[in-house]
Amino acid sequence: MTGKDEAPQTQRLDRWLWYARIFKTRTLAAKFVQDGHVRVTTNQATVRAEKPSFTIRIGDTLVFTRGEQLRILVIIALAARRGSAPEAQTLYTDQSPPRPPKEERTLSPFSREKGAGRPTKKDRRELQALKTSDLSG
Repeated sequence: MTGKDEAPQTQRLDRWLWYARIFKTRTLAAKFVQDGHVRVTTNQATVRAEKPSFTIRIGDTLVFTRGEQLRILVIIALAARRGSAPEAQTLYTDQSPPRPPKEERTLSPFSREKGAGRPTKKDRRELQALKTSDLSG
């Protein structure tokens, strides 16, 4: 067996995030790590990863937020290439809390219901009158 046939023991953090399909490109993964958004827990010590070349191992836990969702990923495998989505999901276990349900948004007086189309001339006049009454009052 050659060295290329064996699974790696360590891996760069930006590469692993790209292999695991957390990010669409490796450049986006590297920028995310470089901006200090990822915390890595190794052997009960938590460190903020500030370089894309931060070394990770099997058993490490990654904590970061994407958008408004907190992601907690435990690394269970390292990859040699970027595979399909089902293959990428075998690289980690997701321990993230479930997303909160979307709350019903209250429509502001200037917003329209989805699918309502363009405002009619009558709607536009009513909105204009409402805007001017708010500014003058």
